[in-house]
Amino acid sequence: MASRTEQIRAGDGGEFPGHLALPESGSGPGMVVIQEIFGVNDYIKDACERLAKLGYVAMAPDLYWRLGPGIAIDEKEPGGLQKAFGQVGRLDFVKAGEDATAALEHLRRLPEVAGGRAGIIGFCLGGGVSYMVAALSDPVTCVSYYGSAVPDALALAGKVRCPILFHFGGADDYIPAEKQEAVREAFEHHKWVEFHVHEGAGHAFDNYNAATMHHERAAREAWAQTADFLKRTLPV
Repeated sequence: MASRTEQIRAGDGGEFPGHLALPESGSGPGMVVIQEIFGVNDYIKDACERLAKLGYVAMAPDLYWRLGPGIAIDEKEPGGLQKAFGQVGRLDFVKAGEDATAALEHLRRLPEVAGGRAGIIGFCLGGGVSYMVAALSDPVTCVSYYGSAVPDALALAGKVRCPILFHFGGADDYIPAEKQEAVREAFEHHKWVEFHVHEGAGHAFDNYNAATMHHERAAREAWAQTADFLKRTLPV
């Protein structure tokens, strides 16, 4: 599968990298892929490749670029989770949202992105950032995996105009059931929202590199639901 590094222009100056994966056809709709707290590591690059296999031009921007170059943490390394929490604690969330929006605009302009159509998907940290972009910009579609920032940012819910899919784990200690229900209630009048709670799954259940968090059944079912949602809201 073809991949390359894109250089994205930030709105306030400077450039930052994005990992781009291309489908076999060489072109298709675009999907911005927003990282977890571990950065653009192998898991996030693989998420780009999974989307490319579905026919999308997928790009994961490095939202840690303002903190230092090439910050990508291996979930399996000793102390990896603590290191990741240290990095996300330094992150300017507003700037991260602006950089993700810049990545969306960059992706749309690429010649491989058919008709300039692009959506956004995010995991964990990225689940919150992708939701923010959906509210403050205009992606064609949005998928948010267990965005822990979403329940505390529901004032933005009314600004989301695109179709949006939320995935949560039924046993997520970071986003308990009452917070998940608050998200559901905030979007009950949205004309195109899907909301899936995966019973028995905790936080970051899609991440197969985080052995203590990965939930194979939930990951498989959620990805099938995601592929179906994208097929309907951003068809290849």
